[in-house]
Amino acid sequence: MKIYTRITNTLLVSTFAVMLGLGVISPLLPVYVHDLGASGIWVGSIFAIFSVSRIIFIPLVGKLSDRKGRKAFITVGLAGYTLISFLYSITHTLPMLLGIRFLHGFFSAMVIPITMAYLGEIAEPGREGRMMGLFNMAMFLGMAGGPLLGGVLKDTVGYASVFYAMMGLTGLAFFMAVTMLPEIKTPEKDGARKTTSFRSILRNKIIQSVLLFRINNAVARGALMSFLPIMAMHLPAAQIGILISVNVFLTAFLQKVFGDLADKLNNCYLIIGGSLLTTFSLALVPFFRSFTGLLITGAVFGIASGISIPAASSLNIKIGKKNGGMGATVSLFNTAQNIGWLVAPMLAGFIYDSWGLKAIFFCVAGISLLGTLGFYFLIREPLKLRQCQ
Repeated sequence: MKIYTRITNTLLVSTFAVMLGLGVISPLLPVYVHDLGASGIWVGSIFAIFSVSRIIFIPLVGKLSDRKGRKAFITVGLAGYTLISFLYSITHTLPMLLGIRFLHGFFSAMVIPITMAYLGEIAEPGREGRMMGLFNMAMFLGMAGGPLLGGVLKDTVGYASVFYAMMGLTGLAFFMAVTMLPEIKTPEKDGARKTTSFRSILRNKIIQSVLLFRINNAVARGALMSFLPIMAMHLPAAQIGILISVNVFLTAFLQKVFGDLADKLNNCYLIIGGSLLTTFSLALVPFFRSFTGLLITGAVFGIASGISIPAASSLNIKIGKKNGGMGATVSLFNTAQNIGWLVAPMLAGFIYDSWGLKAIFFCVAGISLLGTLGFYFLIREPLKLRQCQ
């Protein structure tokens, strides 16, 4: 039990450190890129290449980790994060920055998805929701705290300190992983590690529905995060920061609560309920201009994600345990999220140019509703067979 707690804590701290380090540079990167003389195309490319790299490498790394083990990928990924942090600090050309962002996505593919797979494998039966709640809480707290830390460092010390902070955080996580994380062996068959093909995983109706949810939720979150600040441009910058932070912090703090509930209730109903609440919150945004109104709608969105994400994560790792391909199953889950994040700003930008700012939230709310209906139709049979527990 003691080693189980140590492993869990090491992985959760590593997740938090990586996401905090990533969050530290995220809000400052646009300014940094602008200072290097980037055009709009360069800015878009530098941001998009990170997600493209993750979409390419996450499935490959996830599949390999089912055969080779988890620790090696996590430690190499953390070491790469540390190196990337240093390279950011000495980069002075746009092509070099583009290459670093691609490498950043590559090393990222080795950490968060494989950490999720590791935690999924050691989760006690019937406690998968709790474990995923803790994992998602560490991830979202890092996402929320990073921009605050990055802003303070940039204003008080300068740009370079932001990258050094990221290097220190990921270096600490690397040290913890090397010294405190044992390798775990996946089930073996005929002397070789058992692997499961992506095709066989994707035949599962529950996996299909969970991946649809993941893309749907990522599109909704990506659109909200990209264009809510524009909707609130008439407000002071501090209030805009609060709007974003409250959303993410609420999602983070509710992960454990609804992770525990996911172990007791029907996961599919939690996903449907959270998705409908997401749709409702998006449709409300255009009707508010005040800080209070936008704060409420953002908070509702945060609560919705707090309800649905632990349940979807729990279902995903339960299937991974059953099919013997935890790394491959989790990698598909994370790839679906990155597809949503990649699509969201481009889709929202097209809607914005075509029909205006308010239309973004109405259209994305409609997409969210259609995605929720699609989830229900995919999950009807497993629901009848009570396979969503």
